[in-house]
Amino acid sequence: MKSGKNLKKGGFTLLETVIAIGVLAVLLTGFMAVFGPAANSIKRSINAQEADRLATSVERELVTLHKNESTTTIKSGFDKAFTWLDECDDYRTAIFVYQYRANPDSIRSDETLQPVKSAKGQPGKDYIVLPMVRRLDDPEFFNDLPAIEGTLFLVKCTQLTFDEQDRLVADPNKTNGKILDPRNDTAVSVPDRYPDSVIAFAAEFHAMPTTTVAYFKGDGFKRRFETAKNPVFVRNLAVRR
Repeated sequence: MKSGKNLKKGGFTLLETVIAIGVLAVLLTGFMAVFGPAANSIKRSINAQEADRLATSVERELVTLHKNESTTTIKSGFDKAFTWLDECDDYRTAIFVYQYRANPDSIRSDETLQPVKSAKGQPGKDYIVLPMVRRLDDPEFFNDLPAIEGTLFLVKCTQLTFDEQDRLVADPNKTNGKILDPRNDTAVSVPDRYPDSVIAFAAEFHAMPTTTVAYFKGDGFKRRFETAKNPVFVRNLAVRR
């Protein structure tokens, strides 16, 4: 009787598998350590470039008085700018700038274009992308959220005032969220009493983590507003009478 040959099946032992997984984990950890910060740096650079392009939109919007924005205290573009800058230290009247998909054939009551919430279609034909600046207390801000293209920026503004060396600086502790008379650093409560023709201010652009309505109507944004300290971009701007 002939004995059959015993064929040994090839494969990995448990020890070999464990070693391979360990090597892979080390390689992945090294990869993330090298490329993780690089990816974050690239994203931050892109956000800074986008914020830079939108800075002029903030400056222009502050002095643009739209339909239905006139009140007993806001009668001009400068009045609007003064009010927005004076109130922007409150999260409920926070200022945002962004780009959104707009329908060129449909105009809202405030003379801006209706948002296009679906990204389907061809840009330039089915919709156009426009910059927009709104406050959190504007109902149209929430209508624009689903149509935002790119990053949504919170803009925190601080009036530039003179320091002891007569340099214009942004000092939140000095202004304390108020507009000051640049001559004597006293608070000015209404636009008509502001003595100069220009309000200079530093605009900090903070990238928001989401564009969901729930985030901005809940406590998440309030906490972010109160703790935002590291803007992706800062630009000194000014508004004139």
